[in-house]
Amino acid sequence: MPQAQPLFSYRKYWAECFGPAPFLPMSREEMDQLGWDSCDVIIVTGDAYVDHPSFGMAVIGRTLEAQGFRVGIIAQPEWHSKDAFMALGKPNLYFGVAAGNMDSMINRYTADRRLRHDDAYTPGDVGGKRPDRAVIVYSQRCREAYSDVPVVIGSIEASLRRIAHYDYWSDKVRRSILLDSKADILLYGNAERAIVEVTHRLANGEPIEQIRDVRGTAFALNEIPGGWTVIDSTEFDKPGPVDHHKNPYVMVEEPSVCASKKEEQPAADSDVQVVRILDPLAARKAKLDPNKTVIRLPSYDQVKTDPIYYAHTARVLHLETNPGNARALVQQHGDREVWLNPPPIPLETDELDNVFELPYQRVPHPVYGDAKIPAYDMIRFSVNIMRGCFGGCTFCSITEHEGRIIQSRSQDSIVREVELIRDKTPGFTGSISDLGGPTANMWRLNCKSKKIEQNCRRLSCVYPGICKSLDTDQTPLIDLYRSVRELPGIKKVLIASGLRYDLAVETPAYVKELVTHHVGGYLKIAPEHTEGGPLSKMMKPGIGTYDRFKAMFEKFSKQAGKEQFLIPYFIAAHPGTTDDDMLNLALWLKNNGFRADQVQTFYPSPMANATAMYYSEKDPLHPVNRSSEKVFTAKGLRQRRLHKAFLRYHDPENWQLLRETLQKMGRADLIGYGKKQLIPPRQPANWQSSKPGKAESPAQPNGKRFLTQHTGLPPRGETKTRTAQRSVKRRPR
Repeated sequence: MPQAQPLFSYRKYWAECFGPAPFLPMSREEMDQLGWDSCDVIIVTGDAYVDHPSFGMAVIGRTLEAQGFRVGIIAQPEWHSKDAFMALGKPNLYFGVAAGNMDSMINRYTADRRLRHDDAYTPGDVGGKRPDRAVIVYSQRCREAYSDVPVVIGSIEASLRRIAHYDYWSDKVRRSILLDSKADILLYGNAERAIVEVTHRLANGEPIEQIRDVRGTAFALNEIPGGWTVIDSTEFDKPGPVDHHKNPYVMVEEPSVCASKKEEQPAADSDVQVVRILDPLAARKAKLDPNKTVIRLPSYDQVKTDPIYYAHTARVLHLETNPGNARALVQQHGDREVWLNPPPIPLETDELDNVFELPYQRVPHPVYGDAKIPAYDMIRFSVNIMRGCFGGCTFCSITEHEGRIIQSRSQDSIVREVELIRDKTPGFTGSISDLGGPTANMWRLNCKSKKIEQNCRRLSCVYPGICKSLDTDQTPLIDLYRSVRELPGIKKVLIASGLRYDLAVETPAYVKELVTHHVGGYLKIAPEHTEGGPLSKMMKPGIGTYDRFKAMFEKFSKQAGKEQFLIPYFIAAHPGTTDDDMLNLALWLKNNGFRADQVQTFYPSPMANATAMYYSEKDPLHPVNRSSEKVFTAKGLRQRRLHKAFLRYHDPENWQLLRETLQKMGRADLIGYGKKQLIPPRQPANWQSSKPGKAESPAQPNGKRFLTQHTGLPPRGETKTRTAQRSVKRRPR
């Protein structure tokens, strides 16, 4: 793994003399109380300011404060004018702009593009306190406020939009958010390393347009700098031979006006070399210097007009996400080049401990008074023990944002945080609501070989099977659970993060420990589907692994003398899912006594592999070409609602749609009152639909009036299915 400067080894900025602030200031009055005449950095965020390590603005703010910088917060500003962006004055170094812990569009709209009227990251759970595409809007207002101040963008919204990306809400491919926001630099992933280096270099007087070598950053260029070798990855047919060209601008691309202009004016003295090869993996054989090699992705013009180019781009990008071997990427947008440096080096355990143990107050800023912030209430008694996920689920954004390498905190650091919750968090009654993170049980699980880890390009360590080089021993996690629950004043420790059950079954002692002591009646797991077709497109294990875990769960629950239930998640309308697949899932649910409570259809988040499948109807998990397999995708509103209806087969609202569908499928035998039949032939007596009439079709997110569909806000920004196991009620007659 490439080396990185230790996060807390920089010489501190002179403003360290002010010491840490009780809360990072949100007003000039607070700045005056601290003795500040100005802020070095001002963070603009779409979330309410909660001074807690589960909230991005607090983590970045406190990390910069620990480096000696004065950091102010502008949280959920009124964005229709520049006034709110001038509340703290002009920052000395830059504005840091973030949408918040969630993408602003996913936060605001359901999978049916309906407006949500709630926002868990806002006091009072009130929706509408942040604009759509918040990073773009906030960046524009920062420019209006102080045109000469650099703008640095980050957060998951910027991270997942760092290149040309499919935008579900407008149903088109948009440019990199770096260009739309007109920001100076974009930081992607967990950005502590990048933000610290960029801030120190700016403080030392280096112009931001010269900061071009920081990992985990993206920026715009007019042309490829000299001394680089460009691997041309703009085609997707069978790999061809390596061919060297002296002229860096002789490339075969889709013709466009901007590209033609660029070719007319080549750099006379440029020493850029172009390696023409169709498969970037094959370029390894050319033994090129990875530190001076950049891969050219298909251009914005290509991916927006031809979905196959989009799928190919997604494949290339995802193969370049391992910090140990990833190369830089470049994508042409008209007459500009968007350059992505390789991903950041993961934090070491001591660095992660220090980040989580900065002087957070662990409560919302006092400006909010007694107002409830649901996202804070959800996590205030929980502890994040790790980052990252090597599961590689194609529909999930965790891997694209946090990476596949697990970054784990030390057991001592986790215990100290539990003690802080016990001693300082208001309302604590002795129960820790979660010890987890992106997953519940990947803590301290990494590759057995650093060399293999550095060179690996697998998209998942657990699909199609668990890699033999992966350490799956969860005995250390057992020790952690025991250490926490043995602390004085701790009555109960629950595990609420999603459990990776295919890993859990590898350590039966872990399952026993979990089931015996850490399940509060229900345990969430995510089989997502029962059928092999959609599961292969999700990169999830077969339902047989679920059955294996379920047997363990029931066995150990019985041994503990407890009645406990599994809550499985399922996704409707995921790419690769046919009507037959959803029917089989519905029959499985009925046969196993499950009735889905709240459900959600697949949500195409930017940059996910499943989103590439949705848009292109090609599978980027395999080499893409014109003749490759077409992925069936439920796109129309009726088709997506049908798949959702199969999950809620027991709801009379869905019976008419399901009857029509079953008859068309030739499965009218499933309509009736028998135990093996799915739905009854008619509605219940005195039944009235709760759905609206003609206004049922959703509006587009363009400011028009929306209908409301409360599907609930899933934790950690994920879109999952809420299910509950209930006794099968007698069917209406």
